[in-house]
Amino acid sequence: MTTFATEAAATRIDACSSARLSPDDGVAVLLPDGRQAALFRTRGGELYAVDNIDPYTGAAVLARGIVGDRAGEPTVASPLLKNVFSLRTGRSLEDPDIRLTTWRVDDDGTTVRIDTRVEDAP
Repeated sequence: MTTFATEAAATRIDACSSARLSPDDGVAVLLPDGRQAALFRTRGGELYAVDNIDPYTGAAVLARGIVGDRAGEPTVASPLLKNVFSLRTGRSLEDPDIRLTTWRVDDDGTTVRIDTRVEDAP
């Protein structure tokens, strides 16, 4: 993977080609610090990246999760226990104390990139 330098340090990485990320499908991405992100494109074209590790099971499966929507909130459900998380904030919809890490994502039309700095979700 190629990294892109910013003022302080390299923070953006190439995650996958734009064509690889189909709506409602996930892609697992290994980040430089060893963590895994689950990258999604919704049917509306929005891009999201959250932890790939399911906090309820410890399994690296959220990239295989079911993308959906709850009252306008984009979500992913774990393929194992079906726990649902907001793609915007990473928060569990069942337990407000559980939260996935989120990252900014951008697509230049050729490559989808993840900003490896952790997002501060509302």
